[in-house]
Amino acid sequence: MIAYDLIGQTPLVLLEYFSDENVKIYAKLEQFNPGGSIKDRLGKYLVETALEAGEIQQGDTIVEATAGNTGIGLAMAANRFGLQCKIFAPYGFSEEKISIMTALGADVCRTPQHEGMIGAQQQAKAYAQQYDACYMNQFETARNPQTYHDTLAPQLINAVPQMDYCVAGIGSGGTFTGLAQYLKSYDVQCYAVEPEGSILNGGAKHSHATEGIGSEKWPQFLKRQLVDGIFTIKDKDAFNNVKLLAMKEGLLVGSSSGAALQGALELKENMTHGTIVVIFPDGSDRYMSKQIFNYKETK
Repeated sequence: MIAYDLIGQTPLVLLEYFSDENVKIYAKLEQFNPGGSIKDRLGKYLVETALEAGEIQQGDTIVEATAGNTGIGLAMAANRFGLQCKIFAPYGFSEEKISIMTALGADVCRTPQHEGMIGAQQQAKAYAQQYDACYMNQFETARNPQTYHDTLAPQLINAVPQMDYCVAGIGSGGTFTGLAQYLKSYDVQCYAVEPEGSILNGGAKHSHATEGIGSEKWPQFLKRQLVDGIFTIKDKDAFNNVKLLAMKEGLLVGSSSGAALQGALELKENMTHGTIVVIFPDGSDRYMSKQIFNYKETK
């Protein structure tokens, strides 16, 4: 086995502190992918399917807009198959992710923070058109949810066949959509998580400290009938859960994982019994410069 083959081979653990005899909460720890996040799965799938379809070949350049984790996954896959990787990343996100992408050989172009991810997408698409590169288009391609439908969802069913609920954050919407498309056939209810400042529950768009999730518009491939409910999570609750997971479970996770746990806990409040599986997308190590364990509310 080589390191690349470890992508997708992540553990599922019981959260003892947050479970009780009636309601069990399990967490899928995607930080144990080689690149440190769930988006390793996406980078691998996008590159391999593009190669199989003849859309790219060795020596070509792939292009993407990302805050970091997808770029890391793409850079790893690009190295595996002899491709060049160009990333457009807004200022304001974790600098650790930028450093990791650069270390993996990606050419990272920073875009204005006030333009957000939409601005980064526009620049990435324009670059791909100008230089005849392959725009991976994670926010719109059906290959994004297909990644998780084909890999993550079957793993969850195999590990927890008695699953009643699945809770996952929404950024591009790919993880949630792929999971829900698969899990619905097993009568699993699927709940989405977003931070305050995301628009899925009808709230106003504004900045938030929770990274990796949150949408400025409804994701293109997310069908509303797949969503059994949406939890909109305060930054302070997400970051408090990050600290609790470290102290009570020995898990060092990112703020999107803290938000996902909060959604699971709010779901648990209305349950008498059952099993919840929650997705933890990445670890805390790439957010140390953002003081992830010392969050202070600014408003």
